[in-house]
Amino acid sequence: MTAPAPPRSPPGDNPAIGPDDHIYLDDVRKSFGKTIVLRGVTMRLKRRQTAVVIGGSGAGKTTLLRLLIGLERPTSGHIWVDGEDISNLSEYHMNRVRQRFGMVFQYAALLDSLTVFDNVAFPLREHRKHLGKKELRDKVVGMLNLLGLENKEDRMPSELSGGQRKRVGLARALMLEPAILVYDEPTSGLDPLTSRMVDDLIEETRDRFGVTSVVISHDMASTFRIAHQAFLLVDGQVVASGKPDELAHGDSEVAREFIAASGVATEKVSRVGDAPVETTVRYRPST
Repeated sequence: MTAPAPPRSPPGDNPAIGPDDHIYLDDVRKSFGKTIVLRGVTMRLKRRQTAVVIGGSGAGKTTLLRLLIGLERPTSGHIWVDGEDISNLSEYHMNRVRQRFGMVFQYAALLDSLTVFDNVAFPLREHRKHLGKKELRDKVVGMLNLLGLENKEDRMPSELSGGQRKRVGLARALMLEPAILVYDEPTSGLDPLTSRMVDDLIEETRDRFGVTSVVISHDMASTFRIAHQAFLLVDGQVVASGKPDELAHGDSEVAREFIAASGVATEKVSRVGDAPVETTVRYRPST
């Protein structure tokens, strides 16, 4: 017998949660023994927007990611997803919540012994066992075609370019039709042209599928291109948040120094009519 789902907590039960808050972290803390990793993180991630969490090594980005998808539980505080507090759900019910998330791993994390088709079909075979062979194939091939991977289903991962591997990883993440996509360092180790392609892919995917995108990154150029909102994590704390230009030119000295140290030019984008003028880094202007 299937266990009943626990009652969902509507956003109205927590007046701090707004209707556009897809994910809300409320004073989240995480320790491993005596080691404190996160120190009271509060964040609002808006529906159908791209939020980028930036920070250096050891800032707590990976732990934050693991908390978001339920692989770790907070020591204290709360994480709300679609108005449901997932902080203390049982593993059984957490598995249900995880299906709202799609995970795009660093370096794509494809299974090298499987074809592109079998890599992308993997989540369907695990979680949609009722699908027949034709329906499964139609879903996989359809997604590959949508992402510009026509006739690649029989290829092995080793036969693909870096950009194509990223697209296969994204196709796999989308197969369960998640509402939230989480990207772990999606541009790490890529050349500038491929990084720009991945940034465009993140935004195209958000626009096409209406997902909320959460990007864990240290790539400031990428952050300025894709982020509706950026959060700077330092020593387990969010020390600055806002649109990228607000971090670059705002009151937080830590944020200004972090961005300056990245070597990314942060001139504000001027406008001619409705068209932005290209600068070294183009990002969403404050409006």
